[in-house]
Amino acid sequence: MVVRTFGISILVTIASLVVAFIYGSWEAVALCAILGVLEVSLSFDNAVINATVLEKMSEFWQKMFLTVGIIIAVFGMRLLFPLVIVWVTAGLDPVRAFDLAMNPPADGAENFADGSPSYEKILTDAHPQIAAFGGMFLFMLFLNFILAERDTKWLSWFEKPLAAIGKLDALSVIIAGGSLTLVAEFLADDQHRATIMIAGVLGMITYIAVDGLGSLFHTEQLEEDHERDVASRAAGGPSTLVKATGKAAFFLFLYLEVLDASFSFDGVIGAFAITADPIIIALGLGFIGAMFVRSITVFLVRQGTLAEYRYLEHGAHWAIGALSVILFISIEYHINEIITGLVGVAFIGAAFISSVIANRREAGDDTTPPAAGTPAGEMATVTE
Repeated sequence: MVVRTFGISILVTIASLVVAFIYGSWEAVALCAILGVLEVSLSFDNAVINATVLEKMSEFWQKMFLTVGIIIAVFGMRLLFPLVIVWVTAGLDPVRAFDLAMNPPADGAENFADGSPSYEKILTDAHPQIAAFGGMFLFMLFLNFILAERDTKWLSWFEKPLAAIGKLDALSVIIAGGSLTLVAEFLADDQHRATIMIAGVLGMITYIAVDGLGSLFHTEQLEEDHERDVASRAAGGPSTLVKATGKAAFFLFLYLEVLDASFSFDGVIGAFAITADPIIIALGLGFIGAMFVRSITVFLVRQGTLAEYRYLEHGAHWAIGALSVILFISIEYHINEIITGLVGVAFIGAAFISSVIANRREAGDDTTPPAAGTPAGEMATVTE
């Protein structure tokens, strides 16, 4: 199972390291390995969230996410996205942006001798807008999860009152809009305040649109599948397992890609603290890191890990909430990528431990012997 799931990722990693060696010797190999580890550590919570959505999709659309989706993740987010940012913010055409990326200032300076900014400088300057968009998208995802009424609660002392007030219509939008206003007021300078507001609103709109369309078509499909299921059982046939297909699965696919993109922002920007070479970034973050994140996602789905460890989904969403706050803070202050990765790992690790403890507690309750004098019939009830 492990070899089958992670085999392709291992082969791609080996191939990427070989290409890195040919491209830039052992230094490039080391940089690729570091970036791969960085991506996996930053995106483990992404894998958990991806798994919760992926298990709702049909096998065909799961394969689409793992094939077409990985192409988008590698070439779209890790290679083309930085070039597009340079293209849009600096007014350079894509060819010039790529040339700028491949030929940084010789002395590692932020500007060239003629005073024009380097590729890394342009991308770094665009970080406030990127952080506002990605942070608001992830913050909306966190709010819609934590404000919903759920049978399973992890931090019940906090999640119960949140679910109670979450019954207020559009509360997530109200909280997100207020938070964006505070971020623009206190964490943005006068130069970036307007662009941060625009980027944040676009992040909200993107989440509402993609999530809303996915929910709409998924609800329609559930109703159709329920009718077919009832008809099948009435005819003496087996009950059918509902999986998203067609339009519902397509919008879930789009949702996953936008979600992956939002998670990629901090990794792409953080990579420039290690190297500005787009080829090394694509190899390390994309071919190594993104492939392993996909493999982890598949492993979680096939193993039924989310059902076995009930609080993992909660831990991942709390990690997402923390990541969105970190992205907001990074508009004004630099946050070390190690801290970002450790926060996500800490939440998921705590959720995993809580799940194990809860499972053992339930197992202990199921095997507790009946009190003396318990009738045999009641004993059977206790042990079932």
